[in-house]
Amino acid sequence: MRTIVISGGTDGMGRALASTYLGRGDNVVIVGRDPAKGAAFLAGADRDGAGSRAQFIRADLSLVAENRRVVAEIAASRPVVDVLVFCARHYRSNRTETAEGLEGTFALDYLSRYLLGHGLVEQLERAVRPVVVNVSGPGIAKPEIRWDDPGLAGDYDGFTAQFQAGRANDLLGIAFAAVYPASRTRYVLLHPGGVATSLSGDYDEVTAAQVEAMRRSARPVGEGIVPIVAVIDAPPAEPVSAFMRERRIDLSPGSADADAEAATRLHRLTGRLLSALPGDATG
Repeated sequence: MRTIVISGGTDGMGRALASTYLGRGDNVVIVGRDPAKGAAFLAGADRDGAGSRAQFIRADLSLVAENRRVVAEIAASRPVVDVLVFCARHYRSNRTETAEGLEGTFALDYLSRYLLGHGLVEQLERAVRPVVVNVSGPGIAKPEIRWDDPGLAGDYDGFTAQFQAGRANDLLGIAFAAVYPASRTRYVLLHPGGVATSLSGDYDEVTAAQVEAMRRSARPVGEGIVPIVAVIDAPPAEPVSAFMRERRIDLSPGSADADAEAATRLHRLTGRLLSALPGDATG
């Protein structure tokens, strides 16, 4: 019996993964911000006789303090975490800042994954075959990080923010393997392709129409989680790997998705951003 932790587990692919592993007899912890959806997950688990193996942690993962609380709560109750899956994301057509002064997309789509991954390393390392699966967008062209303005205060666009967070997650996987060179935890970056998942967001009218058109042509969630299940059940041998659906992406030195220098630079930048906030969340 493994322990599976899923951020963004109340909707879409995260919820489908939670149901899959509860059905297999594992312990499943989902993290999300909607208490009604969390209650529905727990009620469904009770109906299926899996209530004792299901847990919902309500949290706004765009807040650093909330990520710290989630890490502490999981660490206190789950000495071993076998699988950590990142699905939480939220599109914003208009720039917003969190109560901590951070741009919302960067905070949720990237910083929460940084904090949860680094924060739960000790619990992961106790597992037999630990794996982190970052459901993101490796293998597609993205802009470089705005090193002098990662919050896009000077020039915000919803798609730019989303792609920058995707680039940051590519680099997060590379940096994670470098920070923990002796780790047994495997870090997997996975692009599931077009999937009719929840696609959470605050969309303007034009973007909402584009998203709806994409949803109509996308694969169903049940198909979308297949490559994610595959790497959870059989983690790759490499410390860090990347896939677009089932196809491996080249992460050899010098490849577009394996910029070690940029990964180190982002890791240091992230540490500086977090150290400027109350407390210590640098990992």
